[in-house]
Amino acid sequence: MEQSVQHKNAKRNKMVWNLPNILTYGRIVAVPAFVACFYFSGDLPRAIALGLFIAASVTDFLDGYLARAWSQQSKLGQMLDPIADKLLVGAALIMLVYDKTIYDLSVIAAVIILSREILVSGLREFLGQLSVSVPVTQIAKFKTAAQLGALGFLIMAPLVDPFLGGKSNLTLVIGDSLLWCAAILTIYTGFDYLRVGIKYLIEEDMKD
Repeated sequence: MEQSVQHKNAKRNKMVWNLPNILTYGRIVAVPAFVACFYFSGDLPRAIALGLFIAASVTDFLDGYLARAWSQQSKLGQMLDPIADKLLVGAALIMLVYDKTIYDLSVIAAVIILSREILVSGLREFLGQLSVSVPVTQIAKFKTAAQLGALGFLIMAPLVDPFLGGKSNLTLVIGDSLLWCAAILTIYTGFDYLRVGIKYLIEEDMKD
């Protein structure tokens, strides 16, 4: 009996503390540190924020890849991975609006992205209770890449643009353009999730 309990505990610890999950935990822990950087002026805090964001973005790819490659997928990881992604993207958008890197009409793109993430999170939770899964499409992966790329360029802009001479806003323009691309892809993929959810609900209502 005691050996069985020890075996279960060992198996649980191995699942909870495997490398893919540790990378996901690290991404979540990085979010408050990332946000704190925006409350300090100067290039160093901004550079630290950029470093944290890049590291967190890399782990977004690595955790899923390693989990599949090493057969270390777990329900815990499947739950925390999208949460970590949304925390990182949401925090970056809010802080970039806060420090006016994202401004004017581009705030609309940020609101679109945030609104979609909230919508999809709620929809996934609801469909998950009904045992309905919505697979991640290739376009959704492009959307994530566009989001992370846009945010990376926008965080980087105050560090790089002053050294570009006449093209002083080049990095900002690239980041802004990618942000709008991400917003458009966000609308498309959000509609796709919504379509699947509504279709399932209509089919369920017609059974009654």
